[in-house]
Amino acid sequence: MASTPLAPTDDLDPDAFRELGYRTVDVIADYYASLDDRPVYVQAAPEAVVDAFDEPLPETGEAPERVLDAIEDDVLPYATHNPSPRFFGYVMGGGHPTNALVDAIAAAVNMNVGGWHPAPSATEVERTAVDWLADAIGYPGDGGLLTSGGTMANVTALFAAFRDQAPETVRNVGLQGADQPRYTLYVADHECHSSIHRVADLLNLGRDAVRLVPSNDDLTMDVDALESFLDADVADGDRPFCVVAQAGSVNVSAIDPLADIASVCEERDIWLHVDGACGGVGAMVPELADRYEGLERADSVTVDPHKWLNVAYECGAVLVDDQDALAVAFAMDAAYLRGSVAEVPSEFDYYEFGPQMSRGFRALKLWASFKQHGVEGYRDRLRAGVANAEHLHERVREHEDFQTVQDPNLFIYSFQYVPADLRTAIVEGTGDEDAPGVPLDRVHQYLDRLNQGIVDEVVHSGLAFLTTTTIHDRRVLRTSICNYRTTEADVDVVFDALADTGARLDDDWRDQASLPV
Repeated sequence: MASTPLAPTDDLDPDAFRELGYRTVDVIADYYASLDDRPVYVQAAPEAVVDAFDEPLPETGEAPERVLDAIEDDVLPYATHNPSPRFFGYVMGGGHPTNALVDAIAAAVNMNVGGWHPAPSATEVERTAVDWLADAIGYPGDGGLLTSGGTMANVTALFAAFRDQAPETVRNVGLQGADQPRYTLYVADHECHSSIHRVADLLNLGRDAVRLVPSNDDLTMDVDALESFLDADVADGDRPFCVVAQAGSVNVSAIDPLADIASVCEERDIWLHVDGACGGVGAMVPELADRYEGLERADSVTVDPHKWLNVAYECGAVLVDDQDALAVAFAMDAAYLRGSVAEVPSEFDYYEFGPQMSRGFRALKLWASFKQHGVEGYRDRLRAGVANAEHLHERVREHEDFQTVQDPNLFIYSFQYVPADLRTAIVEGTGDEDAPGVPLDRVHQYLDRLNQGIVDEVVHSGLAFLTTTTIHDRRVLRTSICNYRTTEADVDVVFDALADTGARLDDDWRDQASLPV
């Protein structure tokens, strides 16, 4: 009987692997050393990026050195460099050099942190890291788990909330059973994160199940309005099951009145979820702690270490007051998962507490980051982020062509470019009397276009990356300054570029907009 040939091994001998590893470390070290000089946003046209990777499936392999060549030649030049100190877009931490090394070790060991048996140390590292994260923000929870990011953390928490609040029969018949009420959840109208609507869709509750509660002037949830919504929905036969409160919202770093919302939820036996993906870790800083009063009373909390803690992607987290609530929501079993190794009570299978069975070793970089920096080291970094946002606020207030739209709160700060000679119509609201023959809505439309144009030019220049957003129906400039590498000098150079670009575009565009000069 002919023997079956063995597949060739891809393992390198130790010396060849070391040589490849040294070169890889050189690439990473050179990358970090060059961040200040790299254009933050890719300078090539989108078509060039597409063409660089438009190649057929390789029929034969090539040496790993050639693969590294391709990474240096194509991947790095066409990247957006969010580790840059001038990356102010979205809410993205810049990662940390140690994380790159730690992730390499996690990939080498390649444990699947779904079950305890295939990942004993990884499971315990994650349990420890989750406990440390909860302790750091003052949340007396009973556990939780790491996720890919805030969206999956919210999916996990809100599914647990739904299972906790809905009758047991729903597990089998779903929402197709007879006489099912409409299940509803609640979040502030202005700062509701898009993931909440996605969760409602994924749970098949329908996006209309998300009740958008009116906001106060500071864009936090109006608790009186929340109670009115709850009363009205209960009277209509609906079943409110969860309130989502913000702890550092995505546009203005708003923190909802958590203690008041917690009291409402406790009185009505409704699950309280705090979405702190962006700003929840600010509770680590003693002088900010009062803003988070009530966080400790939440049933679940989302926190994203890959945002303000600058842990490398992916690393989100959901913390829970009662680990059993996750078990009720996600517990499952299959014969093949029970091996021949005797189980003991201390074993802990993460697939029983979340939506994933296959799970990467995300926890190693979070665990290592806490060990490297300590809570006090992180507090200093968080303070620096707040100080940078406050510095930007002062620059905005001092410049005649910019207008504030919020007070600084944490590290996300939004503002608007408004040429001084148009400010009266916008700020004082006197409209046509100050701009004869020019409707006020045309002024707003022009400013919306102008602010978008400013961001587009600055981003495409490669100097910095930031975005626009909408606040009170107006297009504004939005900055997320959560990278620990960012200094006041970086804030200043970006602000000056925004001011110069705004003045130039306004000078070029004003006539064609038929606005007064």
